[in-house]
Amino acid sequence: MVKVNLGGCNSFVNEADYEAYVEKALAALEVLENETGAGNDFLGWKHLPSETLNSTLVADCEAIRDLWKSKGVDLVVVIGIGGSYLGAKCALEALSHQFGKQLKNKGEAPEIVFAGQNLSEEYMCELMDLVQERNAACVVISKSGTTTEPAVAFRLIKKYIEEKYGKAEAAERIVAVTDKARGALKGLATQEGYNTFVIEDNVGGRFSVLTPVGILPIVLAGFDMKAMLEGALEMEKACAEKCGCNPAIQYAAMRNALYNQGKKIEILVAYNPKLTFLGEWWKQLYGESEGKNGLGIFPASVNFTTDLHSMGQYIQDGERTLMETVVTVEKSNRSMLIENDPQNLDGLNFLTGKHVEECNAMAELGTKLAHIDGGVPQISLSIERINEYNLGALFYFFEKACGISGYMLGVNPFDQPGVEAYKKNMFALLGKPGYEAQAEALKARL
Repeated sequence: MVKVNLGGCNSFVNEADYEAYVEKALAALEVLENETGAGNDFLGWKHLPSETLNSTLVADCEAIRDLWKSKGVDLVVVIGIGGSYLGAKCALEALSHQFGKQLKNKGEAPEIVFAGQNLSEEYMCELMDLVQERNAACVVISKSGTTTEPAVAFRLIKKYIEEKYGKAEAAERIVAVTDKARGALKGLATQEGYNTFVIEDNVGGRFSVLTPVGILPIVLAGFDMKAMLEGALEMEKACAEKCGCNPAIQYAAMRNALYNQGKKIEILVAYNPKLTFLGEWWKQLYGESEGKNGLGIFPASVNFTTDLHSMGQYIQDGERTLMETVVTVEKSNRSMLIENDPQNLDGLNFLTGKHVEECNAMAELGTKLAHIDGGVPQISLSIERINEYNLGALFYFFEKACGISGYMLGVNPFDQPGVEAYKKNMFALLGKPGYEAQAEALKARL
C-alpha cells in the first residue's frame, strides 16, 4: 500500500487551497472513471491488475520461462524503448541483488539485458560480445515493429540467433510482444512462428508495465508477478475511491496546487539505489503525459544520500521552482549494525549499535527539514519495504495519479504528439524514402 503524507507542504499550501484542488482532482477522477475525457480510448490500463489476475497471462509467461530453462538459456535480450523497457528495467533493478552478477550464483534465472533503447554502435557491439559468450534468447517488444531503435537492435539480434541456432530453433528462442492483428512485427511473428503476446490497442506504452511488456521480463527474471499484481490490485481499489482519502487524489491535488504557485519542477527522490530506475520510469510517465501545450511539471529524479553531494546544493539554495516527492521505504530487507572502533579515528563511535538504515532514515528526516526550511515543499510517499507487492502498488498508484493530474492540467494525458518531431528529422537525415524535401530543408539549416 502506498501512503501519502502532505505534511511537508503545510507551510506552502493552505488548507482551503488544497481542498479546492481536491475538488478538481475528484472531478478529473470522475472523467477518468466515466471515460469521457481526451484519450479515452487508451484507458485499458485502469483494470489490468484485476483482469490479469483472473487470466492465464502469468502462467503463459511462466511457460516461456520453463521452455527456455529446458534449453539452458542463461541470457535474455529484451528489446524495446520507452515504456517498452523502462517498467521492466525498474522492476529488475529494484528486486535484484545489486551485486548478483558478481556473485554468479548458479542455477538461478537467466540474466536479463536490454537493447533497442538507444542507437549507440558501441553499446550494440559490446552487447553482441556478451551474447556470443552465452546461451541466448530474445524478447522483442513493439506494437508496430518499425520504431527505429528497437527495429535496428532486433534486426541484429535476430540475425545472430538464426545463424547460431538455425531458423527452427530461433523461432523457439524469440518471443514477440506486439499488436494483436497488424504491424510489421506481428506479420513477422506469424510468418516465423514466434510465441506472441499481445499489447492491447487501448494501453499506451508508458502505461504498459502490467501488460506482457513488463510481466514477461519480470517472470523470466524469476520474480513473483502475482504478488506484484496483488499490490497493484490493492491500489486499483484504493485509487478508485471518490473521496479525499484516495491517495492518487491527494498526490495529484497537491502537486497541482504547488504547480499553480510556481513550483514547475518536481524531483522524485529515493533513499535506496534500488529505486533509481523508478525515477527513470516515472519521468517518462509524467513527462510524456503532461508536457503539452506549453504546460506541465518538469519531472526530474535523484537518489539520496548520493546526490546530496552533487545536486544537494542547488536543491537547498537554487531557484525556488522545485518541489520534491520522496519515496520512503519503511523497512530494510537486510540488517547490518555499525560496530565500535576502539581508535574512533573517524569520530563515529556515537553510531555504535545502530543499523545502517537508521542513519539513512535520519539523513532523510534531516534533509526533509532542511529542504522545507530552504523553500522546497515535500510530498512523502511511503511503502513498507521493497518487494514485488509494493512495487506493483507504486506502479499503479503513479499511473492513476498521472491520469487524474493530466486532466486537472487540461491536457490529454494519453497521447504524445511531440515525440514525432525528432523522428521525422532523423528519417529525413538518414535518407528514408519520402523525406527528400524535408532532408533538403534540414541540410540547408545545418
